Amino acid sequence: MRRRDAARLIAAGAICGLGACRRQADGDGLVLYSSVDDYLLREVLADLRSRTGLRVRVLGDTEMTKTTGLVERLLREGPSTPCDVWWSSEPFGTIRLQRAGLLEPVGVELRLGDGSPWPIRDKDGLWVGFAQRARVLAFAPERVERVPAALAELAEDHWRGRVGIARPQFGTTRGHMGALVHLWGEDVFERWLGSLVEGGLRVLEGNAAVVREIVRGTIDVGLTDSDDVFSARAQGLDVGLAFERKEPARVGEAYATGTMMLPNTVARVRGSDPRSGELIAAILSERTERLMMRSDSHNYPVRPSLRGEIEVPVPEAVMDVDLDLVGDAIPRAMAICERVLG
Repeated sequence: MRRRDAARLIAAGAICGLGACRRQADGDGLVLYSSVDDYLLREVLADLRSRTGLRVRVLGDTEMTKTTGLVERLLREGPSTPCDVWWSSEPFGTIRLQRAGLLEPVGVELRLGDGSPWPIRDKDGLWVGFAQRARVLAFAPERVERVPAALAELAEDHWRGRVGIARPQFGTTRGHMGALVHLWGEDVFERWLGSLVEGGLRVLEGNAAVVREIVRGTIDVGLTDSDDVFSARAQGLDVGLAFERKEPARVGEAYATGTMMLPNTVARVRGSDPRSGELIAAILSERTERLMMRSDSHNYPVRPSLRGEIEVPVPEAVMDVDLDLVGDAIPRAMAICERVLG
């Protein structure tokens, strides 16, 4: 018996997907670990199964811990993990798994339909990025008379007591804080974060919570993900969205960095079932990316052929960063967050 088959038998009763435990009836299903929102994952996997016939069992996580919790689980499981395919809603947990030696080449063609190279990928083909989200400033249109265009502005007295962010130890806020340390440096980042705290910053349990508190009126503006704003709007809620502008670097102060774009990432776990490549190819298909673009999340496609179909606002200035270097900066950013936020 292959170690992977043995691990599946041991874990069969413990795999919980989309909030409910799933029992393995036979040994022909692939195991997917994913931090993608449940409603979107259900839609995508139903479509994949109808097209490919692949049986996929899913293990997800909570809104608060999201990718971080799944990454820690996979790191603990190591080579004995039952996971075949990793699908994350952001790149930095994937980079951690890559550096831990838990990934192998995805085993699919890494070119777009027009033959051009895939625009977001690991140089060794260990992970692939697609269907991006934007880090945005959400706000209450009826209460915000001057929309902030840069994170640096949130430290101004004008926003005292009006700002919220998701807890940075988890989710996409973690990567965003790492990017700011990478671009601004540790001292500037710490002063900026300290100014927010002095101004009554509210630290909330997730990006969706930021949007909920704006709707409830406890804050007026918050840092979150574009999909959380679009999903709220799909429910008929009045939530504004602003992208960060971009300015040339100025030494010694926080400056506007442009909008950070966060791709979904998919990877093949080392020692996985040979059919994992089929699932990865289906996830990376144009059909899946279009489905994600047209969902309530409105993910931004990496395929130029789909950009003309985007129905939501698009950022004009995008943050220019190396994701690996941001990954290097995340531990330093988290140390500062622990020190400043407690």
